[in-house]
Amino acid sequence: MTMILSHLSLQLNVINGCSMKSQGWANPTIGWKFLIFVLLQVGIGLILFPYLRSFSKPLKEDENPSNLTILLWTWPYGIHVPIENCTEVLGVPNCHFTADRRWYQRADAVLVHHHDVYLDAKKLPQDPRPPFQRWIWYSPEPPSKHPVPAFMDNLFNLSMSYRRDSDIFAPYGWMEVYTEPQEVIIPPKSKLVAWAVSNWKSDSVQVRVRYYEELKKYLPVDVYGRRHWPLPQNKLLSTLSQYKFYLAFENSQHEDYITEKVWRNAFLSGAVPVVLGPPRKSYERFLPPHSFIHVGDFPTAQELATFLRELDADEEQYQSFFQWRAWLKPVEYKSWGFQFCRACRALQGQPATYQTLPELSKWFR
Repeated sequence: MTMILSHLSLQLNVINGCSMKSQGWANPTIGWKFLIFVLLQVGIGLILFPYLRSFSKPLKEDENPSNLTILLWTWPYGIHVPIENCTEVLGVPNCHFTADRRWYQRADAVLVHHHDVYLDAKKLPQDPRPPFQRWIWYSPEPPSKHPVPAFMDNLFNLSMSYRRDSDIFAPYGWMEVYTEPQEVIIPPKSKLVAWAVSNWKSDSVQVRVRYYEELKKYLPVDVYGRRHWPLPQNKLLSTLSQYKFYLAFENSQHEDYITEKVWRNAFLSGAVPVVLGPPRKSYERFLPPHSFIHVGDFPTAQELATFLRELDADEEQYQSFFQWRAWLKPVEYKSWGFQFCRACRALQGQPATYQTLPELSKWFR
């Protein structure tokens, strides 16, 4: 930019020198052409100046990445979420996270939240990708809610989701092992079965609503959420802790799709989850076998209702569903920022080899 301004200054000096000649320029036509040429250069310089300035803009001290830079292509669902310090939450060197797209050419990775782009390929980065950069596809939601279109095949380098076979495994919760056995305390129970549901759809659409409609014929169920009893978030766990059982019914059934309905609503409140989602074997990959009740173990909803009533009458048998808590602690994922740190950790732990996901649309179904 300095060279452009110096050149323009030189041209103006020439004009000034020419104007000192007696009677103006010797050739008025040439003089006007030369003046137009100089004015064009000034205009071009003014246009290029902001671009050159932003391109060569030095990094601020607080923007200087300590390790890898991860560009969040969008904030999830358009919500500006807090960023975590990965050293504090996962014990790995911290990454520099930014949603400023001016970092695109310098970012080591671009993390793309599926929901925000899947309807339009033009919402993805359109500029050529730097050869060192890896794109991470991230979806916490099931494919029946937000399917993967074919234009995403052969586009991303790493997958990130609740599925255990993702390149970056980002579940809704997990179990941590205590170093010593803990005393198991079961909250006092005065009620039988609860269900908190916000995404309520007719029984013709959702399997879980059809099952509930059948179950309530044989067993009373207290339902909270939209179209039912109100339940503020700050009262959720204290309310559900009064119940012996909680219906942890997923809104759709997909491999490894086990959400906060189990990890938070049931486990953190101290209720035994009655689960409807993927098959039992999928739950047992993440949960102790005797920590939940699977609807698939019962031929009918009536037989499930009978079993729950038997447990309600047999305190010793009911308490056996809490024995695992002496050694295991259920943990719900902390935040969006915590999940971003999973990507940070994975990028640091993987060699910089090239790979693509050729059939993402078929894999995530």
